[in-house]
Amino acid sequence: MKKIAQNLLIALISALSASAYAQTSSPKQPFFPKGTILYGDVNYAGDTLKKHLLDIYLPPVAKESYPVIIWIHGGAWMLNDKYADMGYMQKTVQGFIDNGYAVASIDYRWSTTAPFPAQIQDCNQAIEFLYQNASKYKLNKDKFGVIGFSAGGHLASLLALSNNNNIKQFYPEGNKPHFKIKLALDFYGPSNFLSLKGTDVNDPKSPVSLLLGAYAIDRPDLANIASPVTYVDKNDPPFLIVQGEKDESVNYTQSVLLSSYLKLAGVKNEIIIVPNAPHYGVMFDAEEIRKRVFYFMDSYLK
Repeated sequence: MKKIAQNLLIALISALSASAYAQTSSPKQPFFPKGTILYGDVNYAGDTLKKHLLDIYLPPVAKESYPVIIWIHGGAWMLNDKYADMGYMQKTVQGFIDNGYAVASIDYRWSTTAPFPAQIQDCNQAIEFLYQNASKYKLNKDKFGVIGFSAGGHLASLLALSNNNNIKQFYPEGNKPHFKIKLALDFYGPSNFLSLKGTDVNDPKSPVSLLLGAYAIDRPDLANIASPVTYVDKNDPPFLIVQGEKDESVNYTQSVLLSSYLKLAGVKNEIIIVPNAPHYGVMFDAEEIRKRVFYFMDSYLK
């Protein structure tokens, strides 16, 4: 009897361990459409770090595979998690699922525990995991797009623009990933740290200083390496750039500058400066913006 009980306990533990990565139709966010399938807290790095987890949301309508939008959260590179920004972008999130897109939301290490380039390494590793496991999760590995907000917008842009380069320090163990980014949606992300308002202030606890591990003005080499505009070339994917006119955290000229670089390189892009809008909030979930988002996605991911 004792052996039977031990075997039952082992079986129960195994079942619970397996279910931790199994699908469920009850996403933690109640605003996801009914029937959305969730693969939650999937470890993409093969370690025990809580910041190396991602969630995959699939539409309730069954298909062989889905185009994917990869969600990169904001939070000054030192706050929040893979659920952040969804709360004020609920209709956009719903629209992704309703229009047949899978959503993969990723966590990455904060700058307070690991300075740059840890964050972009994590993003590359997470997306490479999605690419290598695409068939398991019914993802179309040839149709990956990224969306990011604030610090996440910076990472989404940096990832998309450096994707066709071989920047070894951006990859875990220096190994270039196999995936390609087809579209980037950048919501108020910094594009050039040397022209970002406030980075010339000698504050060791400022978000950019913590990210770089130095003052941007003292280490322009590091600032350039971490700036998305550094990697703009004619082979980059299309961009939709959105920012508030009265952004108090990221001067809106950051978006204008990125758009200018893309235009000079011949890369298709569109910029939306939202009148009177702050750094983030429900104003960015407006119908007009959603229309442009889904137009871009349908043009390049379907």
